[in-house]
Amino acid sequence: MLLQTPKLDDDDLRVLGEIEQMRRDLQLHVRAHPRWTGQLRRELFAAAVQGSNTIEQITVSMSDARAAVEGQTLSADVDEQTQLAILGYRDAMTFVQQTPLMANFSYGEMLLASLHFMILKYNLPKWPGRYRAGGIYVTSNDPLEPAYTGPDADVVPELMRELVEWLNDGDLDQPALVRGAMAHLNLVCIHPWRDGNGRMGRCLHTLVLARDGVLAPEFSSIEQWLGDQVHTVQYYQALQETQGGSFQPERDARPWLRFALTAHHKQAQLVQRRVDYSERLWRELERVAAERGLPERTVSALYAAALGELRRTTYQGDEELTRDQAIRDVQALVKHGLVRPLGNARTRVYLIDGVAKDAHLASVDAVRKPMREPYREIERERRRA
Repeated sequence: MLLQTPKLDDDDLRVLGEIEQMRRDLQLHVRAHPRWTGQLRRELFAAAVQGSNTIEQITVSMSDARAAVEGQTLSADVDEQTQLAILGYRDAMTFVQQTPLMANFSYGEMLLASLHFMILKYNLPKWPGRYRAGGIYVTSNDPLEPAYTGPDADVVPELMRELVEWLNDGDLDQPALVRGAMAHLNLVCIHPWRDGNGRMGRCLHTLVLARDGVLAPEFSSIEQWLGDQVHTVQYYQALQETQGGSFQPERDARPWLRFALTAHHKQAQLVQRRVDYSERLWRELERVAAERGLPERTVSALYAAALGELRRTTYQGDEELTRDQAIRDVQALVKHGLVRPLGNARTRVYLIDGVAKDAHLASVDAVRKPMREPYREIERERRRA
């Protein structure tokens, strides 16, 4: 037996409606602005990879997360195990991104096992792709008192078959946001593998959203939001409140579902601000480039630098340039004081500078505002009524 999807009340439906409206608005914006959309998608993908691994204390800088997503060299201070973990999760999420185009797609145990293998293949003693053969515990601050005890290993195959059946045929009338959250919850409650269950739960959550097809998974995933230190604590609290310390499928999943919907609402707000920022900044960077007689294509280089950093090889690929063209463009940006170099040789990047940096900061200020708390807003309205 799996944890059941709670009956949605009016508050849940209102929050879902707001999220869906934001997703539709984002879809229109993204389709209308292809010049910066690709770079923004890549930035969100890198943030998701970084966020999901940070939850597991697998920590890399945003710069190295970008490098992993772009197929570039990570910095020398990233140890081999960490690098392999980041690249494995990148590979699994890259597969997830392709699934909306797979006409023959269906959920299956081997699909989940394959994703798990991609994520954990760097650590064969942890049995990537193979169900655990013994008990499992999620540790707490007190090693003598586990935060969660998974079901016995002998019932894991049956529970996973039930989960796969539900993924294919269960609750199909529910919104994808709800199904994704429940898939995430049930997988981490079953805890079928010796390690990597949290990453797989988040990966499956994003997979369910990707298959919905309304918006690219990079714009829908909550992994970036969950990776924030404060939100990670809230994430574990929501799981613990719902799980009750052990596998109890009869428990009410509403605390978890409301947490997940709140996370989606806030992530949608964040992505919308990134879109608003990108629209404003791109216009300003076009003006900056034109005033200096720079090729129009250099706007994408300046935009990349504003997002975090410009890599010459990535710019070269994005704009389909020769190596010499890309070098000349970047040198021109340095000459005009619009970017500045950092690092040496293969890890060299360029940071936004000068009037381009001023445009970036002004664009940030223009879209910055407090995050809305959807359920708290509803409660405040109820008290005022």
